[in-house]
Amino acid sequence: MNRIILTVDGAQVSDDVEPRMLLVQYLREKLGKTGTVIGCDTSNCGACTVHLNGTSVKSCNVLAVQADGGEVTTIEGLAQDGQLHPVQEAFRECHGLQCGFCTPGMIMQSVDLLNNNPNPTEEEIRLGLEGNLCRCTGYHNIVRAVQHAAGQGVTS
Repeated sequence: MNRIILTVDGAQVSDDVEPRMLLVQYLREKLGKTGTVIGCDTSNCGACTVHLNGTSVKSCNVLAVQADGGEVTTIEGLAQDGQLHPVQEAFRECHGLQCGFCTPGMIMQSVDLLNNNPNPTEEEIRLGLEGNLCRCTGYHNIVRAVQHAAGQGVTS
């Protein structure tokens, strides 16, 4: 067992974990952060996307021990004081979801995209989200939601 200390959604946590435990397993099983979805277990779908030290990562491809000392933000940590994050609100307003399975990962990746490029073109949005799969939509409303959020001046 390895002792890890990290900050998750603003709260410091400390646990003993198996060296082989994935970050997605840690978040879901130890911390109850079930908004981080296990989709493919191969890092292909992006449903498990979270932010590690401010950058989006696929948490099924990161060991919990690799996050030791780091700061993790999950979909549950985006909303502040009961208010949806502007990207979450844009997904709601623009119907950027259908079944909702991919939505947490899409939103987390979109936040990272907008933090790095506050005014992306449609092509840049599509390229920025290409590692996140949605099996329900044609991505049109997802792209619209990111454009809408960008128009609101979203950062962090």
